[in-house]
Amino acid sequence: MPYLAQRSGSVRGRALPGCLVLACALTLGAAAARADEPTRLRVNAFPQAKTLPLHAGIAKGIFERRGFKIELQLTENSRSQRDGLAAGTSDVVHSAVDNALAMIEIGKHDVVIVTGGDSGMNEFFVQGEVRSFADMRGRTLVVDAPDTAYALQAKKILGQNGLKDGTDYTVKPVGAGVYRFKAMVESKDNAAAILNLPFTVQAEQLGMKSLGRTIDLLGPYQAGGVFVMRGWARDHAAVLERYIAAYVEALRWTRDPANRAENIALLMEKLKISGKEAERTYELLMDPAFGFTPDARFDLEGFNNALALRAEIEGGKPAAPERYIDLGYYERALPRVGR
Repeated sequence: MPYLAQRSGSVRGRALPGCLVLACALTLGAAAARADEPTRLRVNAFPQAKTLPLHAGIAKGIFERRGFKIELQLTENSRSQRDGLAAGTSDVVHSAVDNALAMIEIGKHDVVIVTGGDSGMNEFFVQGEVRSFADMRGRTLVVDAPDTAYALQAKKILGQNGLKDGTDYTVKPVGAGVYRFKAMVESKDNAAAILNLPFTVQAEQLGMKSLGRTIDLLGPYQAGGVFVMRGWARDHAAVLERYIAAYVEALRWTRDPANRAENIALLMEKLKISGKEAERTYELLMDPAFGFTPDARFDLEGFNNALALRAEIEGGKPAAPERYIDLGYYERALPRVGR
């Protein structure tokens, strides 16, 4: 049996110098430390109530326990969000999946949608003196970007009521929901916008009114979801699956009635809204017909409607949904949190 040096180590029976043993130990220790370091992930989302599971997952250590250090980037508008993903300054995007469609069809970027999330939680809000969609004639509709997601919903709704973009009303891009709400507060010339939570709650308090929820006006719609660059997903498949599992866990925590008080406190802190506004916002986030989709499941019927809407408003024929989605990462992630 070869001799193993008790203090200095050995290789094939020969004693190793103490300095070499120390160097090996330091190298192995550094490698182990690196293996234990959390994965830094840059996650981009909008500053709105639907970001609550991300805030909760960070605050409650859910992402950390699954090995992540989340850098949460709150975007001002969908255009900068899409540009950031394409440029590699963010890794994962939570947004209306129609933005992924715009990146693919308009920007020619290789993007893939990997989860669902919600139907938008959107309502068509107008100034108090606007009595109907017909009253939008000659007025201004404020949107995020004119070629994506909820702007297309608004154009479709107004089109159903006989109004044509550029002829009967003006489209004014201002950015995310917080900026659409702000624009309506600052000037009644900004007559309407698609708003979501918590801005719908705040708009009602200021005398604005809803002309209807978009899912009631247009039918099922796959709005919120997660998308990434397809190449990044291939190169980081295990990381992406682990992230999806962490997000689903955070979403379950958010939807658990036992955590209501903590969620309301997070909404107040992160969105700078009152307790009353936060309570009403949380109620709507939990509404089974309107709020978060359990486990961020993907709604294929709603997605087909989104594809048809984009084709109708922007031109062309809707492609097969398989062109845009890969739910394999999601399906492999779910067993990590249990079904």
